[in-house]
Amino acid sequence: MRAPHGVAAATLVAAVACGHPAPSAAIAPAPAALEPHLADVRQLTHGGANAEAYFSHDGKRLIFQSTRDGRSCDQQYIMNVDGSGVRRVSTGTGKTTCGYFFAYDKRIFFASTHAADTACPPKPDPSKGYVWGLDPFDIYTANADGSHLERLTNYGVYTAEGTLSPDGRTIVFTSLKDGDLDLYAMDVDGTHVRRLTDTPGYDGGAFFSPDGTKIVYRANHPTDSTELAEYRALLAQRIVRPNKMEIWIMNADGTDQHQITHLGGANFAPYFTPDGTRIIFSSNYKDPHSGNFDLYLVDADGSGLEQITTDPGFDGFPQFSPDGRYLVWASSRNAPDPHETNVFIARWADAAPAR
Repeated sequence: MRAPHGVAAATLVAAVACGHPAPSAAIAPAPAALEPHLADVRQLTHGGANAEAYFSHDGKRLIFQSTRDGRSCDQQYIMNVDGSGVRRVSTGTGKTTCGYFFAYDKRIFFASTHAADTACPPKPDPSKGYVWGLDPFDIYTANADGSHLERLTNYGVYTAEGTLSPDGRTIVFTSLKDGDLDLYAMDVDGTHVRRLTDTPGYDGGAFFSPDGTKIVYRANHPTDSTELAEYRALLAQRIVRPNKMEIWIMNADGTDQHQITHLGGANFAPYFTPDGTRIIFSSNYKDPHSGNFDLYLVDADGSGLEQITTDPGFDGFPQFSPDGRYLVWASSRNAPDPHETNVFIARWADAAPAR
């Protein structure tokens, strides 16, 4: 669900899961003075749709997904944090999403559809409007160079969006395995699977807090019988409409689930700040029918909303480096092609200086 969709700005909405929407046009980036939290902004990729870049434990590498090399759906790649040394680490078949380092950077995990079909999954029927296909992903692990691939889950339905707990012991992920899009946790060897959410609707895109006690995620829980019936009808067709989502927080065991944003539009890709007190996320709430997504900060109690990026295109999928000094994210800024997104990195101007 991270494949790019080149749609008009009037209909572009956020990806429901790990997907990244493409910008509607190549437009001038925002002046640096309008983004004071970001210093020394650098573009790491050039060409294709590149997104979902996540740091290794030592902060020296990034795993990301890309349609580079003329591919029609995403594969997983690893590069150094300066953009050098790019290499593919997934099989090259099927469609992949949601890569992450674990085992102190010796291994990676990601979701792939290659067991169901080595070709890219078909795109949803355009007559359904803007929807995302719930492709038959399962989660796989491999060495960091892509060797010794092993299948971690075997559900045969959408199972993806995996991220790792700070202690390296737990993967949280989204799956359709029990008939709804819910969050689950499991040990890194695939055992001890437990369901964390059970409210009808989509729950996904989860990340742990720095101390491992909380999980932040995005959710859309239909509020009336008509919305719920529509959601379930689409789900039966293995599609979902991702135009409404808000940010939620819960304890790592699934208790105390509560909504922290009430903005409208599509709010997604939440990630805790290094001190665990705030959440950075992407949103188009100012114009919910547009492809203008910006990054925002909000306190963990939902107060103190602050805009971080001001570029008129797409900015999303932010993650802080392990030392808290850098932010990596995907953006359409500088894009010469309307379907292009790239990975950017910047020094977080609020971070304490290195010692």
